[in-house]
Formats: sequence, structure tokens, C-alpha cells
Amino acid sequence: MDTSILIPTYNASQHLEGLLAALRSQSLKDAEILIIDSCSQDKTIEIAEAFDVRVLTISKKQFDHGGTRTIVGKLATGNILVYLTQDALPINEEAVRTLIRPLCEDNTIGLTFGRQIPYEDATPHARHLRFFNYPDRSYTRTVGDKALYGVKTAFCSNSFAAYRRSALEDVGWFKEKLLMGEDTHVCARMLMKGYQVGYIAEAVVYHSHNYTVAQEFKRYFDLGVFFEKESWLLDEFGRPEGEGIKFVRSEWSYLKSHGLLHLLPVSLLRTTAKLMGYRLGHYYRHLPRAVLRRVSMHSA
Repeated sequence: MDTSILIPTYNASQHLEGLLAALRSQSLKDAEILIIDSCSQDKTIEIAEAFDVRVLTISKKQFDHGGTRTIVGKLATGNILVYLTQDALPINEEAVRTLIRPLCEDNTIGLTFGRQIPYEDATPHARHLRFFNYPDRSYTRTVGDKALYGVKTAFCSNSFAAYRRSALEDVGWFKEKLLMGEDTHVCARMLMKGYQVGYIAEAVVYHSHNYTVAQEFKRYFDLGVFFEKESWLLDEFGRPEGEGIKFVRSEWSYLKSHGLLHLLPVSLLRTTAKLMGYRLGHYYRHLPRAVLRRVSMHSA
């Protein structure tokens, strides 16, 4: 099946050359590569042009996690659409082919997403997050799994994900004007339409973020806003609090097993910041605009 690789970018010079070089060396040949750039002020466009990839430019104000991915998806020619973020890096030349293989073999699968492992400079907390969310075993989910996994049933990540174009069209593409979670949102809609979702542990990219405590608070505030606005997700799949408890236990066990017990107070602080941010996000409608701009990662 024809494949398009789609990458939203903004000031991506630090990562883009390595990413495009890795994509050009993939065993899957002749895949279209299309970049949609939000008026970068660095050498992003020059790097993209040097690799002879298609580039579409939009204004920074036009960028929208869901809407932008829909724009570039509709412009792509492939029947399979592989989305990457600019700071993800395939670990080997088989990553993309491995990710899309289930879509080529099973028409009931609407999307697949790959494993993310941390970069070498990742903090212990960033490493554990990847370990927790991206195990070393593949799995497939259906809407019937929500009784067991709750809202985690609809977990996926557009940092490295592949979609059957016809499935995206079937659910109306990505929703516009979401602060975050456009991947979870569309994944849930696919599950409810009867599609399966596959996690492909053998398809691997490097991808991690060393968030500060303040950034964790803001990210989870945005997550709270997302679930407050899209409350049907919690009604349909269940609330994430149980998953949060599992995460805390897992992180403390991870720190203990790696001889990092001295980081437990930091872990507790980070957990408190996440919980406060998430809870506050559910009350965003009652906050002044000036406060919203300070507590969100998306101040605009």
C-alpha cells in the first residue's frame, strides 16, 4: 500500500536532519515525506529542501494539533499515513515497515503506534515514563477491552503512529482545536466504530522529554482541560485515576530497583504537581484568562 510520512514542524533544526536521514534510509522505499511547517525561524525549511521533501507552510497561529494533522493528511497521497513528531528518531531502518505491516495484513486495524524509548540524556523520571507507557510486548485493543483497561484502551501517540486513511476518513479525521490528545480522541472514535488498535513494540523510535515540575503541572492542567471538554471519553471508557495510582507505584519500584531512592521526594513532588494540575484543569472555565495563560503549556 502507498505510504505517506507526515511531520508537523516548528524550529526543528536540532532534530530534523537526523530524522530525515533516518527516514531516507528506511527499508520501506518510495514513501512520500510531507512536512507542514509553522513558519519556522531557523533552518528547518532549508534542511527539508535539502532532502527533497514536500513542504507546506502555515502561520504559527494556524497550528492546531488535530487540524494541522488533518490538513497534511488530506494533502498526502498515501493509503497509509505515518505521523511523526520532529523530535522522534527511528531506531533502525525497519521501524516504519514494521509499524505499518499490521495495517497491510488486517483490514480491521485502523491504526498502529510504535514503541518509544528514551534518549540517552533522559532523566530517570523520563525513562520510567517511557518504560511504563511503552512495554516490550505488542498488543491489540478493541472497544471491548475498556472494562479491563478503562481510558488507557484508547491510548496511542502521534509521535510515531500509522493510520489507515480510510479509517481516518470514516471517523472524520482529527478533531480541531484540542489543546492536546488528538491521537487519543481519534483512537477512541475508531474503537467505537469497530476498528482495532495495535501497539507494535518492534517498531521503535527514540523520543523523550525532560519536563520540569512546573512543566508537569502545566501538561497535566492541559490534560484536565482536555478531559473536561471531551467528557464523553471518561463516560465511555472510564476515569484515569486508577492508572495514575499504578504509575506512582511503578515509578517508585523503578527508582528502588535502580538504586535511586534519593529521588523519591522529587517523585512525590512531581506526582503532587500532576494531580493538582489535572484537577485544576477540570475547573478551567472558572479561571481568569490571565491565569489560564500562566498555567497552560499553550499560553496562546
